[in-house]
Amino acid sequence: MKNPIQLTINVVLALAVAALYFLHFNQKPVAPNLATDTSTAVVTSNEAAADTAATAAETPVADAAPAVATAPVQDNTTDFSGKLAYVESGKMLDGYQGMKDARKSFEGKARGWEKQNQQMLATFKANVESYQKQAPTLSAEQRAATEQKLQEQQQQVAQQQQMLQAQAQQEEGKLTQSVLESVNKKVEAYGKAHGYKLILIAAPSGTIAYGEKNLDITAPVLAYLNANYRKK
Repeated sequence: MKNPIQLTINVVLALAVAALYFLHFNQKPVAPNLATDTSTAVVTSNEAAADTAATAAETPVADAAPAVATAPVQDNTTDFSGKLAYVESGKMLDGYQGMKDARKSFEGKARGWEKQNQQMLATFKANVESYQKQAPTLSAEQRAATEQKLQEQQQQVAQQQQMLQAQAQQEEGKLTQSVLESVNKKVEAYGKAHGYKLILIAAPSGTIAYGEKNLDITAPVLAYLNANYRKK
């Protein structure tokens, strides 16, 4: 049987859990790498980006030489001139109105979940304080019964917190996935409309180590995304 002091400690622990839970709610959704297909030029793997960079770096530059009549030779290389570019995923997603709206929606729901959490903790704390005041006047049997009820309530609060956290994670994943699917379709449409053969994703994780700034099309792609945000 737990004494009143131990129950007070349990309240403190429960409040600490709530603080950590609230921090989770206030984190921005982490945007995963964008998906890719054979027609759109969005690349997410480090290997694909490294191979592309190595191919570009190793392409020899022909020395000027007098024209010599030779038999035609079939050129199997792919000309990426003007057709290769990249976008910075962090800037693109942070500036995309669809992501802003998704985060705003999630934060609104998170405040509702946090309110539920605080109400549960406040009720539990009030019950503990009430018991501590009445404990000296209660019999041993009454104290044992009350403490048992408080322990059960504490377990219920912990279970409810876990349910709220799971709900938050599920909702966050759903909103993020919806935004990324929309972004992928629009980037694909932009790439096709502007004749790009490949558009790489420069992510904070280091997918692209280096790229010339004239290949960075984040700004026009972001403008295109926002202009077509409400369109299917």
